[in-house]
Parts: sequence; structure tokens; C-alpha cells
Amino acid sequence: MTPPPTVRSLNGPITRTAFPALDSSSPDLAVQRAVVAPGIPDDATLHAWIDTLLATRTGPAALVIRIVDEAESRALNRDYRGKDRSTNVLSFPFDAPPGVPAAETGGLLGDLVVCAPVVAREAAEQGKSLDAHWAHMVTHGVLHLLGYDHEDDDEAQAMEDRERELLAALGFSDPYAIEQDS
Repeated sequence: MTPPPTVRSLNGPITRTAFPALDSSSPDLAVQRAVVAPGIPDDATLHAWIDTLLATRTGPAALVIRIVDEAESRALNRDYRGKDRSTNVLSFPFDAPPGVPAAETGGLLGDLVVCAPVVAREAAEQGKSLDAHWAHMVTHGVLHLLGYDHEDDDEAQAMEDRERELLAALGFSDPYAIEQDS
């Protein structure tokens, strides 16, 4: 077995771990770790979460989760969203090029970029376990890849309701109840 490829990033080498789908119902997941810090879920946990989050989806699915530091998060947030600050999770949905049928894209959903230091800081500030907040941020990002948004109150409510359902399926409590109680 060959080792996973090492890729260079703005912040040095990263290791990319690809999980090929076990069958057509299991998503392909590539995890890129540009930062190492305590409390970041391991690859097996991320894969299990993605399997659960996409369990009702039919057909192939593939995505990348990239775990970054604040500098990379800030640069991406500035360059793609015009916001010059780091953020917890960024979602980059895949759009097939014109003329390429969706069936030929392998179910590519897109990329998630999760900023480990921001997730850790938010978990502490909100009195949440780090694992629960990571699950919430991955769930939130995946829902963006699936077309959910929170630009208006109705969209936000629909997205939060779906997050609650999915997080419950992962064994986590309502993240918004914690925020409302604090």
C-alpha cells in the first residue's frame, strides 16, 4: 500500500487521506490536514459522520474536508467572500462546467474548509464539547454543499431544523438550545 500523497499548501505540507467508497451508497471523502491540534476528529470519525449525513442521498457522493489554521481560513474568506477574518467553516459547492452532465461528475459535492482554532475557540465560548461543535460545523458545511442556506429567516429555520435532525442522528444534542440557554 502506498502512503497518502503529501501536498504543499500556503502553510507547508499537508497529508491528504482519501477514503474510497466501500460501495455505491458510501460517499468518497478526502481529508486534508493543514494543521494539527488537539481535539480535531480523526479521519474515521469524519468518515462516519459523512456516511450518516449523506445516508439518504441516492447515487454517488464525493467531497473534501480541509482542516486549516486561521491564516488560511482568513485568506479564503477574504478572497471568496470579501470578509477579512477567519471563520469556522467555508463551503465551496461544486458546479459542473457547462455541458458536463451531473452523472459524469461522480457525485462531487464540493469542498469544506474547517478552521480548527476557530472551532475550538467557539466551542469554549459557547460551553460546548469540542466534538459536538466539530460535528455541528461539518453538518452545517455539508448542508451548504447540498444547497441549504440561511440568507433569510425561513431558509435559516429550515437549515437549523435539518441540522438538529442530523446531529441527533450522530448522537449530539441541539446546538442552538445551548446558545439560547447561555
